[in-house]
Amino acid sequence: MTRPIVLEICAGGGGQATGLEAAGFELAAAVDIDREACETLRHNRPHWNVIEKSVAEINGKDFRGIDLFAGGVPCPPFSIAGKQLGYQDERDLFPEALRLIGEARPRAVLLENVPGFASEKFSEYRRNLVRKFDRMGYAVQWRVINACWFGVPQLRPRFVLVAFQRSFPDSFQWPEPSGQLPPSVGDTLIDLMSSRDWKGAEKWRQKAAGIAPTLVGGSKKHGGPDLGPTRARKQWAAIGVDGLGLANEPPGREHPIHHIPRLTVRMAARIQGFPDSWLFCGGKTAAYRQVGNALPPNVAFAVGNAIKSVFLGKTERARRLQIPLFEMAH
Repeated sequence: MTRPIVLEICAGGGGQATGLEAAGFELAAAVDIDREACETLRHNRPHWNVIEKSVAEINGKDFRGIDLFAGGVPCPPFSIAGKQLGYQDERDLFPEALRLIGEARPRAVLLENVPGFASEKFSEYRRNLVRKFDRMGYAVQWRVINACWFGVPQLRPRFVLVAFQRSFPDSFQWPEPSGQLPPSVGDTLIDLMSSRDWKGAEKWRQKAAGIAPTLVGGSKKHGGPDLGPTRARKQWAAIGVDGLGLANEPPGREHPIHHIPRLTVRMAARIQGFPDSWLFCGGKTAAYRQVGNALPPNVAFAVGNAIKSVFLGKTERARRLQIPLFEMAH
């Protein structure tokens, strides 16, 4: 078959789009309202159709016949770091996503959000969401998937919803953990941390022996160029990272050996699973927000590949992913 076609909303810095691209999908359009994020997408993929508009301005009928509708709708309405207002939060775009799905009638749907959306607090919201899908003729499954299962050096659980028209196919199999431990933060970043001859780099690598806590990108209303709230910053400190801000460049020769370094945007992007070739546009805060709010490409690849297998008619259980899609450069 020809490459399946995907429309993605809330595309952000491109984590989900690049993962789906690697899984064999062709992008009909990537939609986002954020100027810097759209610049990032255009810079890295000049051939993509990037639409810089609000989701509310998009007509799903323009995309009738697509195979997959995908998106990472804004997470603040359901995040434990926010007020968890759900449907009362103006940033809740699930209603707009449902409108577009009803208009575009894709064969399948892939939506992701924070793991808080799977909590008891939002059980009624989820039930209503599933009922609305059912009325449109879609069968739904969802689960929480952790990025560290697929080689990402980060504890990053995400709520992932998959839906298919009419009935959920028996041939769909949720991707399983790779069976391999992800690399440590130290091993992932040692080349970057030592790139300006910091004498403490090797000692830092040994301290940074675990994987990272969840990167928190924040929103335009809240959040800045730091690695998250107080609890997260303590977790970063435990592996030798100063989470109070981001650095403009790696530590240099003059950096004290025992001084805890900060991450650069490029370091954060590598922890998120982006290839080093993927460049982020905008200032430090805007660039980090794109990184921190992204779905790791490895996760998008794994789920996208499972969906594509259904399109291809494969009924055998997919093999476990043995190697991360985007290997970390060392």
